[in-house]
Order: sequence, then C-alpha cells, then structure tokens
Amino acid sequence: MGGFSIRAAERADAGGILVLHQAVAAVPGGIARRPHEVTPAYVAHVMAEAADGGLNLVAVDAEGRICGEIHALRMKLDLFAHVLTDLTVAVHPDWQGRGVGSGLFEALIAAARALTPAIGRIELWTGAGNLGAQRLYQRLGFKIEGRMVGRGRLPDGRPDDDIVMGLLL
Repeated sequence: MGGFSIRAAERADAGGILVLHQAVAAVPGGIARRPHEVTPAYVAHVMAEAADGGLNLVAVDAEGRICGEIHALRMKLDLFAHVLTDLTVAVHPDWQGRGVGSGLFEALIAAARALTPAIGRIELWTGAGNLGAQRLYQRLGFKIEGRMVGRGRLPDGRPDDDIVMGLLL
C-alpha cells in the first residue's frame, strides 16, 4: 500500500484515533460528528463496542501515526447478530485520495468474512450529498437500499437525507 499499513486497533491507539477524528470532524462533511462531539469518552466507547464482536482497524503511516480508522459494531440481538452496523470511516485530510479509505474498507470486509459467529451483512449510512462516498461504497459492493428523509441536520440547520447502504457477504 502507498506509504501506510493496516492493522487491528489497539487500546494504545485511542489518543491517535481521537486526534484523527477531531481533524476529520473539523472538515465539513468529513464525518457525521462535529468537533465538540469527538471526545475521549466517544473514542473509548466505540473501541469497547467494536472489541465486543465488531471490528476496529487503523491505517498507520511509515512513522506509526494513525492516518485512517474504520469501525463497525456487531448488533447485540440474536436476530441481528450477523450484522455489522454503525460503521464509521475517518481518513486524515492529508491522506485523502491516496487509497486509505478503500484499503480500510477492503480490510474490514476481509476481516468480517473471518469473524465467528459469521457476519452476513455490513450496513452504513451516508449523507445524500456525499456522492463521492456513495461511489466508493458502490465500487466496494455496497448497494443503495433506501433513503431516510430528513434524518440529519447540516451545520446551517437544513435537513439532510441519509442514504442507507448494505453489503451482503
């Protein structure tokens, strides 16, 4: 890969993941959370939830700095235990367009296929205006399954639709 490698996130990565998510949240449309919502408690919660049957991967540069992160959580009810949901991917602005996001998704999909109990579905939501993300997800095999009208609010208060996407493994 172009100057980065991907591995499972470790507890010691929490600080680097926090810095990464804060940098991405500062860019309009970077991730759903705003900068003040990216806290150490948020990172600790996501890492703990992902460690409980889900996945959490990081991309690190040659110096060991985290330049990307992806996580998806396993649903807890038996009926849905084959589903990874609440997927979030964050790529540092300096690393966007360099294959980090695609690499993280490909690694997540491969790791999901190896989980026990088996995963049969990965799902995500993306803003209706984020066409670049939708194209990436479709290239990776995700299908558009629906539209949640007015689910989000843009920083200026306007409603934003979410596009529901899923990948069957």
